[in-house]
Amino acid sequence: MRFLLEVTMDEGALAEDPTGELQRILRYWGGNLKHYELRAGDGAEIYDSAYREVGRWRIEGQAG
Repeated sequence: MRFLLEVTMDEGALAEDPTGELQRILRYWGGNLKHYELRAGDGAEIYDSAYREVGRWRIEGQAG
């Protein structure tokens, strides 16, 4: 299985403060993952601090 995190960084809050926004996104989703079983097909949209969709994370593949 693979955990994939894709974030568009060329507009909005990520363009203005890429380091700060990525830190915020990683902290938030790192803590939020406990609400998922982390199975193939799981995923969610990712939003910046202005609540604009900037990406997505997902689990691909199969265990074993």
